[in-house]
Amino acid sequence: MAPPPPHLDPSELGNKDYWQTTYTNDLTTHTENPANTGTTWFTTSNASPLTLAYLLTLTPPLSKPTTTFLDLGTGNGEMLFLLRSSGGFTGKMLGIDYSPASVELATRVARQRGYNNTDEDVRFREWDILREPTVENGWTEGDFDVVLDKGTFDAISLNEETDGRGRRVCEGYKDRIIGMVKVGGRFLLTSCNWTESELREWFEGKDEDGSKGGFEFEGRVEYPKFKFGGREGQSVYGVCFRRV
Repeated sequence: MAPPPPHLDPSELGNKDYWQTTYTNDLTTHTENPANTGTTWFTTSNASPLTLAYLLTLTPPLSKPTTTFLDLGTGNGEMLFLLRSSGGFTGKMLGIDYSPASVELATRVARQRGYNNTDEDVRFREWDILREPTVENGWTEGDFDVVLDKGTFDAISLNEETDGRGRRVCEGYKDRIIGMVKVGGRFLLTSCNWTESELREWFEGKDEDGSKGGFEFEGRVEYPKFKFGGREGQSVYGVCFRRV
């Protein structure tokens, strides 16, 4: 297996305490002003609407009544609410986050918007993707047609912790993700820290022991590009992989 791209320098944005503080502050703000639903990643890049637009172009089309979604690092739950309200998807949706304050915020916003936090609705649960088993109240590995990551791998890549094998924890992320996606399902990743080619290095190919299959590149979410010094680039990348 090829080595991963060079690691990012650690940052406070990779620490759980940072996000717990962020969403605790957002909870306070939301309590004072319910119209303010807190922090949404990549708002200035229009990432959530562009992600939805991409999903609606897939062939064959995703089934609106039955497609299931898992949102990793759900934050305030905004992506799942958009899939419901603007995308017309009505299947099972689960948002998970390791920050209890994030889950509380998303749950409050969900109630405000008329969702009941049940298995048949949009629900939110506290879960640490790298450290806890992937079974919870009937949710098992391979349950989801679409798994979304909007900045979560970015944050994990900024975490300086190592696993039991001495690797940076981001190196174990792919093996956890593969098992959550149905065979033939999608993993759609949004990043401002990694380029498309780097994301493909991280995620394309089989899992470490080959037991769960792997990911193949399917397509990209198109973001605005800029030119500087005669070269073209962009600040946000969205890459879609299919589990094979």
